[in-house]
Amino acid sequence: MKLGTKNTVLTFKNAKRKNEKLTMLTAYDYSTAKLMDEAGINAILVGDSLGMVVLGYEDTLAVTMEDMLHHTKAVARGTKEALVVTDMPFMSYQTSVYDAVCNAGRLIKEGHAHAVKLEGGVEICPQIKAIVAASIPVMAHIGLTPQSVNAFGGFKVQGKDEDTARKLIEQAQAVEEAGAFAVVLECIPSKLAELISQSISIPTIGIGAGNGCDGQVLVYQDMLGMYSDFTPKFVKRYAEIGEQMNAAFVRYIDEVKTGEFPGPKHTFAISDDVIEKLY
Repeated sequence: MKLGTKNTVLTFKNAKRKNEKLTMLTAYDYSTAKLMDEAGINAILVGDSLGMVVLGYEDTLAVTMEDMLHHTKAVARGTKEALVVTDMPFMSYQTSVYDAVCNAGRLIKEGHAHAVKLEGGVEICPQIKAIVAASIPVMAHIGLTPQSVNAFGGFKVQGKDEDTARKLIEQAQAVEEAGAFAVVLECIPSKLAELISQSISIPTIGIGAGNGCDGQVLVYQDMLGMYSDFTPKFVKRYAEIGEQMNAAFVRYIDEVKTGEFPGPKHTFAISDDVIEKLY
């Protein structure tokens, strides 16, 4: 654990130069963000994945700016050292460059994020340029972009043939040119991700893209076994917290019903003399 070392966009730049791996996890609340921050994570992503793992939607498309602001504020309050990156939700930046800058500004000014993340390649470079020009750091996101799930026909690996692989390389180079300080590569073949990482000077953050990337990100409910609706192939379970939580809930229910909880050490005392005067 490294405390007192604030992570910034320069941390990302220097890590790429020094060939040091970067770490990022999602978080959506104060308590979780605080634990991750104390563990020494480089960055926390307030992902629009909250639509699925927190709000119970089938995908990320229903997430609103107000949702992202609400959760970003909570994460920011629990973070001292990690770089807080917030997803710009669906239709908060695709409609126009003006909307993109305004909404990015809200996430920084009201949500207290340090940077924003946008999904897409060449088509959103004007938005990236304008947001960066407004002094707001941008993390890009290419490959499987969940906000485009309907266009993709589902959650599928991207870049498996020559044309789409070449397009992903071009997209990575385009977002770098537009001013992004890093780019997430999601669900693409590991050798392609490694090639992309070598072809650009900004860090690549992989999720389902192999260990040739400059860093990694996971949804924390996935890596802790807390989200059981679907587990992607690329997820490694670091703990089975979901099972432990379920067991604790079952035990609590049982102890309340049997009267075992609360016991004497969980209750407050009062003098019997006081109680007798109340009758």
